[in-house]
Amino acid sequence: MLIEHPAVAEAAVVPSPDATRLAVPKAYVVLAAGHEPTAETAASILAHCREHLAPYKRIRRIEFADLPKTVSGKIRRVEPARS
Repeated sequence: MLIEHPAVAEAAVVPSPDATRLAVPKAYVVLAAGHEPTAETAASILAHCREHLAPYKRIRRIEFADLPKTVSGKIRRVEPARS
């Protein structure tokens, strides 16, 4: 559902440490052309997720960054995202 938002070109969701819940979903997002990494864009993406996902699936944190890729173009999940 995250990728269905018009501002999202690519995304990867990983667990992020949290003091209360131990881990929460965090999304690394590459924006589509014409979209800026602003608080309004993040709020729009989070609202989209709130409308289309069950509460336990919703992302809690968002970061706009380039995703590390393998030679074949797949996302390297073992490396942190590059800002």
